Amino acid sequence: MPANIPQRFLDAQAEFVQRVSGDWALVTAGTEDAGWNTMTIGWGTAGVLWSRPTVTVFVHPWRYTHQFLLDNDYFTVQLFDNAHKRDLGILGAKSGRDTNKVALTSLTPKALEHGMTFEEATTTLVCKKIYTHAIQLDQMPADIRAQLGDFYASDAHTVFVGQLVDVI
Repeated sequence: MPANIPQRFLDAQAEFVQRVSGDWALVTAGTEDAGWNTMTIGWGTAGVLWSRPTVTVFVHPWRYTHQFLLDNDYFTVQLFDNAHKRDLGILGAKSGRDTNKVALTSLTPKALEHGMTFEEATTTLVCKKIYTHAIQLDQMPADIRAQLGDFYASDAHTVFVGQLVDVI
């Protein structure tokens, strides 16, 4: 364990990897005052980059949350117990562009110093964005592109790397 990374950060990173791979998570960007959006994610990584604890999320450009991630210096990732699986399904299927999708759930938004979370989240990872990059389709292995099919026909997700700065 790197000495400069608090154990609670490492524990939260491990929980994130476990949850995002099977139970989903939410990524949220923006602020209560300026506007925000959230969406369900099923892909993500956590680790150490440039000697910093990081969380990486992948968001497709056509998702409404994408612009919030681009426009803000921080994003949050929320983890939930299985009782909220239906809520995460709604937040992944509906767009905040034309619907108040959070109102369709049992979740309660909560403002933080650097973004938003939900009262019902078991863990919130607060991340300062340190790197953003659009995935280059021609750099992906052909078998992965074939597996993803039309989903990656013309454009791909953007990679958002955030330095983990707090765990709530």
